[in-house]
Amino acid sequence: MNTPSPARVVAARVLERVVSEGAYADLALDAELDRRRLSPRDVALATELVYGTLRWQRYLDWILAPHSKRRLDDVDPAPLVLLRMTAYQIAFLERVPAFAAVNDAVTLAGRARKPGVGGFVNAVLRSFARRGATEREPRPPADLTEALALRCSFPTWLAARWMKRYGASEAEALMRALNERPPLTLRANTLRVTREALAARLETEDNIATRPSRYAGEGLIADHGGSPGQWRAFADGAFVIQDEASMLVAQLLEVGPGDTVGDVCAAPGTKTTHLAQLLENRGRILAFDPQPARLNLVRESAKRLGVTIVETLDGPAETLAPKFPAVCDAVLVDAPCSSLGVLRRNPEVKWRRAPDDIVANAERQQAIITAAAAMVKRGGRLVYATCSLEPEENDDVARRFLAAHPGFALDPPADFPVALDPDGFLRCRPHQHGTDGFTAVRLIRCSQ
Repeated sequence: MNTPSPARVVAARVLERVVSEGAYADLALDAELDRRRLSPRDVALATELVYGTLRWQRYLDWILAPHSKRRLDDVDPAPLVLLRMTAYQIAFLERVPAFAAVNDAVTLAGRARKPGVGGFVNAVLRSFARRGATEREPRPPADLTEALALRCSFPTWLAARWMKRYGASEAEALMRALNERPPLTLRANTLRVTREALAARLETEDNIATRPSRYAGEGLIADHGGSPGQWRAFADGAFVIQDEASMLVAQLLEVGPGDTVGDVCAAPGTKTTHLAQLLENRGRILAFDPQPARLNLVRESAKRLGVTIVETLDGPAETLAPKFPAVCDAVLVDAPCSSLGVLRRNPEVKWRRAPDDIVANAERQQAIITAAAAMVKRGGRLVYATCSLEPEENDDVARRFLAAHPGFALDPPADFPVALDPDGFLRCRPHQHGTDGFTAVRLIRCSQ
């Protein structure tokens, strides 16, 4: 039998883990790449296959279904991901020869212990590959929401939610933007290097071209090339991988050198270390997280970046915040959420969420912001943020908090790189700003 491409071997293994074990694609891919020595070209292909297949999963099932005598829902994970991954290459990657993608899938399927798997995969993919681009889509459903959800590869409930809120045209633009490959955005560690010096270093050492980010003054958009974690500038702590919208959250807090700052949902430390930069590594940051393993990521990131002002505390905000009453000039609540604004980077999330999750998140978020508010001194600022666009997780949480805490008020900045909504909220939307989807609002404590 042929030896399949190492990139396809890795991608198939990762996709199978995502489907059968509930693994997160980014972590599973990193682990698999650490086990193997792949060329930069194979790393790039494996990454494209994993994320592209997950982004377009529902659409791929739709155009594959007419070629299978079995319902795809009844197919085991291993052959199913081979079908999806190969269909993605044929339908979306023009430079990948269809015969090579099909041959590798059949070879990988042939390694299965169950008889007939190889023949089944071969039959479905040969039939699919014979169809032209205009012939692959079956007749769409009559229901417009269902048809749009299929073509954009989103759960119907989520497509319906966004169509109701934004209208069909904007909802489609949002879904298609969330299916795009996100930019590789770097935050220069200004404790050690300027943005301009980092750009020059990446060009010289690793032949990586960059351009300044649009909104964040410390950001660079880099060409995709190999693994950023292997660039020498990363090992030296010269940069962090961070989307622009995420950078804007820390900037919204407007901290300065000498401030005491609370970060009550700190892991993995990306915004924590950004706050340390804005403080010029002078002051104090209280970093909370209820998961000890993830809190270790905060410590590791701080050490790599030369940040010395972070105090990590293991535990939930509800337990730890009362120990620091009114000591903070500013507090960041980057609350756990549905993560529906960062589907470009975590596409498997859209297949795991349900409407009830959003409601459940809101209750948890309310408890966190209420606890964190006790840490804010009079005149201090409180920023509440999520990587979600959903009003239940953002607007409703903030309004419920303000209604219950008359000592706080909205405090939108007079000037900001992204224009705030009239209601004072920062709303970064992928189809409008080219960033991840984030929502944030700044409050001020006016009285005790």
